[in-house]
Amino acid sequence: MNTEPGRPETAPPLGQTIWRGIVGRCPDCGKGRLFSGFLNLKKECDVCGRDFRSADAGDGPAIFVMLITGFVIVGAALYVEVYYQPSYWVHALLWLPLGIVLPLAMLRPLKGLLLTLQYRHQAAEGRLAE
Repeated sequence: MNTEPGRPETAPPLGQTIWRGIVGRCPDCGKGRLFSGFLNLKKECDVCGRDFRSADAGDGPAIFVMLITGFVIVGAALYVEVYYQPSYWVHALLWLPLGIVLPLAMLRPLKGLLLTLQYRHQAAEGRLAE
């Protein structure tokens, strides 16, 4: 699937691609790191030289994180309210920290996943046929 010179023509299996994205590894070799900081992408892979400059996940990871986090927190808060009916300070003590920790824990793996899936499926900007 790769069209760059010197690259293999077949992509790794889908499960391997997903795992590489979640742990933040290069979509080609699986050894180099994808990120240079918490969410900053490297310019290229240190091991195989894969160019990451064209990668752009946009707002996709943030949208997925917001939807998943909202579903988990609202569902859990409703469950706790219906079955235990705690006071409001207990809700604040439970859900505010979870509302901070859960998105931070999910954002990097989801960004890596979306980027590696882009490389696997050779996603690019839409172009009009000439």
